[in-house]
Order: sequence, then structure tokens, then C-alpha cells
Amino acid sequence: MITMDITLVIQIINMFVLMFLLNSVLYKPVKKILKERSEKLLGMQADISKSENNAQLRQAEVDAKMAKASGKAKAALDTARAEAQAAGDSKLAEIKAAADADKAKQLAEISSQIENARKTLHGNLEGFAAEMAGKILGRSL
Repeated sequence: MITMDITLVIQIINMFVLMFLLNSVLYKPVKKILKERSEKLLGMQADISKSENNAQLRQAEVDAKMAKASGKAKAALDTARAEAQAAGDSKLAEIKAAADADKAKQLAEISSQIENARKTLHGNLEGFAAEMAGKILGRSL
């Protein structure tokens, strides 16, 4: 059976001293470290969310600038393409006009050659006819 004597009181005092020592030496420093870590993590999470928001804002700005630059580049490309098309059309019109003029000149030259040949043949037509008749009849006319 359990007897009550002075050792029980000493054990109770010993237990209180041990609890006090453990609380001051072990529990309070550990709790303090855990609290500091928790505060540090919360601070880091706040910094992370702030950095993410800044990154999203900057990404939006970059996207807007890229869209604006792309629009300017497209406009410049369209302008350059239109200018090149206009220059090509005018050059093509010049070449076509020159070709038409050359064609008309050559047609006029060919027409004059045909007319000269026709006049020459008409001039010699009676001589050819008499000569052919003579060959066919076998005598001269």
C-alpha cells in the first residue's frame, strides 16, 4: 500500500521544479522559435504574393507594348507592301506602254513593207501574166 510521508511531498516539489525548469529551458524557447518561424513564413508569403502581383502587372504591360509594337509593325508592313505594289503597277504600266508603242511601230513597218510588196507585185503583174501565158501556150504573146 501507499504510505504518506515526507517523500511524497518531496516528489511533488520535485515535480513542480521540473515543470518550471522544463518550461523555462525547453518549452518557452521552442514555442518562441516556432512563433518566429510562423511569422517569417507569413512575411515570406506576403512578399511572394506581392511579387506575383508585380510580375502579373509587368507581364500585362509587356503584352500591351508587344501588341502595340505588333500593330505598328503590321501597319508599316502594309504601307510598304502598298507602296511596292503601286511602284510595281506603275513600272508594269510603263513597260506595257513601251511594248505597245514598239508593237505599233513594228506593225506600221510591216504594213508599209506589205504595201511596198503589193505595189511591186502589181507593177510586175502584167509581165508575169504575159510570161505565164507564154509558158502555158508555148509561144510568146
